[in-house]
Amino acid sequence: MPILCVIFCLNLVSILKKVKHEEKTTVNTLWLTISFTLIMWNIAILAAAGK
Repeated sequence: MPILCVIFCLNLVSILKKVKHEEKTTVNTLWLTISFTLIMWNIAILAAAGK
C-alpha cells in the first residue's frame, strides 16, 4: 500500500502543476483514480477482516 500512496501523491502533484500551466491531465487523472480506488479497496478489505 505504501507504493500506491506514493503513486497517488506523485500524480496529484503532477496534476496540480499541469493545471497551473493549462496542460492535459488525462493520463495522470486516470492513474490518480486507479491508485485512490485501490487504496480505498485495501482499507475496506482490512476493515472487513477486523485487523
